Amino acid sequence: MGNKVKMKKIVEKMNLRNLTPDVDLTEREVEVPDINRPALQLTGFFEHFDSDRVQIIGYVEYTFLETLDEKTKEHIYDTLLSYQIPGIIFSRDLAPEQMLLDKANAAQVPIFSTEKKTSEFTAEIIRWLNVELAPCISIHGVLVDVYGVGVLIMGESGIGKSESALELIKRGHRLVSDDVVEIHKVSDETLVGTAPDITRHFIELRGIGIVDVKTLFGVQSVRETHNIDLVITLEDWNKEKEYDRLGMEEEYTEFLGNKVVCHQLPIRPGRNLAIIVETAAINHRQKKMGYNAAQELYKRVQQNLTKK
Repeated sequence: MGNKVKMKKIVEKMNLRNLTPDVDLTEREVEVPDINRPALQLTGFFEHFDSDRVQIIGYVEYTFLETLDEKTKEHIYDTLLSYQIPGIIFSRDLAPEQMLLDKANAAQVPIFSTEKKTSEFTAEIIRWLNVELAPCISIHGVLVDVYGVGVLIMGESGIGKSESALELIKRGHRLVSDDVVEIHKVSDETLVGTAPDITRHFIELRGIGIVDVKTLFGVQSVRETHNIDLVITLEDWNKEKEYDRLGMEEEYTEFLGNKVVCHQLPIRPGRNLAIIVETAAINHRQKKMGYNAAQELYKRVQQNLTKK
């Protein structure tokens, strides 16, 4: 079964005014990350009607309703509300007529209004619903925003993930989540990481206990969500293992079918993990902008050999 988002949460997040306070929103949920503007439905055409979507009525639909006679309008309202749609939202602070409000109360369909323009509000709610209803998994790790790069630090329990995150926060970077990271697949290109509500802004440090990052370091040290751009896996140094020293070819790890660049980072006493993570983030940004240091070095070596 797919994800669901409570209608109450949509009302709070989108700052909607509830015009039908008597309608119970407790069990009302939305499953589809899209909306419908019921233009054709208001003309009486209900075939292929997306009744599981939130319905948005803008200025065009509103002015069309004003042209209808009372009997036609009543029939349209009755048919529309018989589908048990999640809710109707009027944009631009347009006020629905009393007949619709009475029928909506009787059918237990909530009606809301927003002051935002239709296109602006539509884009905002679709973007937000896409994140909320995206496929989601929870993984063990730490997510930090380092120079605008979402770095997911993974590794065995007790290897130093939280300590690295704390050092990064002290250096001015921002914590998204410690211990458990919820990963949402927003598109085939984008993974968004966030913290569970319970552990948001907290870090667990062995020997000290729970630390509230937001309270200790201020609101500039945390953020709610961030794209996952880079994965760094911490592991104990193994003499027998060959580690990548040039970085000519990228390694990847996969979450929900999306590939993310991954670096294996061997841990040894004396290595400053925070600086290494910072450097990895900057290097990743540089590659995205078209410059690859390893390829540049390779080019120089080739040119040098050609000269000789």
